Amino acid sequence: MVHDQPTLAAPTPPPPAPPADQMRRVAVLQGAYFVLTGLWPLLGVNSFQAVTGSKTDQWLVYAVGGLVTVIGTTLLVAAANRRLTPEIAVLGIGSAVVLAGVDVIFVMRGMISWVYLLDAAVQGLLIAWWVGAYIGPRKPAPEWQYTHLQNLLLNRRKSVTPPTTSI
Repeated sequence: MVHDQPTLAAPTPPPPAPPADQMRRVAVLQGAYFVLTGLWPLLGVNSFQAVTGSKTDQWLVYAVGGLVTVIGTTLLVAAANRRLTPEIAVLGIGSAVVLAGVDVIFVMRGMISWVYLLDAAVQGLLIAWWVGAYIGPRKPAPEWQYTHLQNLLLNRRKSVTPPTTSI
């Protein structure tokens, strides 16, 4: 007879929330990076163009710099207030995806300098860090509640296979 009553097992805890410390670290790093790279063309467009190449549409340089600065500031404020919601993760990941995509596509088309590939690499690292921070560490496999069934399943070949005899 198979004993089918469950053995006592610890109750399954609810899935943990994303690790706030990791999300805070990536938000601070990305926020600082975005504020610095966003302010650079606004405060020193000549040095910015000396590194990244000359631009025909100055207004676009200022617009992107301003938007990147605002995104970075938002990430820093969220981290400082410890309000790292899913929306903040979407802002961080989404803005990094868009900027990396623009970097790669327009470098490949020959429209912007190869230097933007360095920024694309940084954006890729930020994306990976956000995803890792949001998902969190790998969760352990759940424990069996029916250990007697587990033993039966693991030992089924031993119990079913008849012993071999030689004559």
